Amino acid sequence: MNPIGRVAVLGAGSWGTTMASIAATNAQATIWARDPDLAAEIHGLHKNSRYLGERPLAPGLRATSDLELAVAGADVVAFGIPSRSLRQVARDVAPFLRPDIPVVSLAKGLERETRLRPSQVLAQELPDHPIAVLSGPNLAREVLDGLAAAAVIATPDPDVARPLQDVFRTELFRVYRNQDVLGSELGGILKNIVAIATGMAEGLSVGDNTRAMVITRGLAEMTRLGVAMGADPHTFTGLTGMGDVIATCSSTLSRNRHVGLELGRGRGIDEIIADMNQVAEGVVTARPVVELAAEHDVDLPIATEVDAVVNEGRSAAEAYRGLRSSAPESEKHSVA
Repeated sequence: MNPIGRVAVLGAGSWGTTMASIAATNAQATIWARDPDLAAEIHGLHKNSRYLGERPLAPGLRATSDLELAVAGADVVAFGIPSRSLRQVARDVAPFLRPDIPVVSLAKGLERETRLRPSQVLAQELPDHPIAVLSGPNLAREVLDGLAAAAVIATPDPDVARPLQDVFRTELFRVYRNQDVLGSELGGILKNIVAIATGMAEGLSVGDNTRAMVITRGLAEMTRLGVAMGADPHTFTGLTGMGDVIATCSSTLSRNRHVGLELGRGRGIDEIIADMNQVAEGVVTARPVVELAAEHDVDLPIATEVDAVVNEGRSAAEAYRGLRSSAPESEKHSVA
């Protein structure tokens, strides 16, 4: 694959904007925002105050609300689109893409109706394009502030991965390669549910020991489902597994942890979501993850309790009473 000269990023949320800003330091980059006012702010003032405050973006970053213009001549297109909207945007942009160029998913959720991962949705809608996933313990504001971080570009083809590494990295933002697309993508999806559970623990003031237990057992659940679906178990010890769990479960910048925290304090899920200006993918993903677990005959007690809270009206306190009643088995047996 040739070096990448032009990059398009679709979706001007916090993470899409951050990756577009990084790409603009290595290539000519354009970001697509659905809202013309947001596109104008990014293009003219080089900031995204709605999602990233006053943090400056790369001066070379361009922005537009015209989808065809955004991808014109692009050598790679990255999708920073929430899972619920990904298919429609992919379908809309398909006629405008150059043949055979790679497309990269930045999303960390499942399509609710089909339980498909973002890479699978993109493969269905853009079948003639190589698919890659960029994932890791990446809190957008910290990355944009220049704090050291790392991510993984996951794709079966190293020749596709290497140019993507070059265009999406800086001296302080490292991008590693991994051929396990399934495991890398599942880690980013499943950790959101663990973060909600961890936030609930904090909101309930059940103690640091309990939070540590939830994080650790949550990682075991992630690995268990991943292995059952065919992923490499070692992937879950890396950046897209353990790394993403640590960041999302511990940071005050985590949207999913925030949802769990507020649930633990007794607020209702609809009220919490109404007060947020970004998507917490764990809320949308909890039910399809539980359905996937049933399909693969995998026991996920933490995910099951989170699903009951966000979708069935169960209280956080009731969920934690349910987890305490689970009978422990062998620790190693319950991971793999």
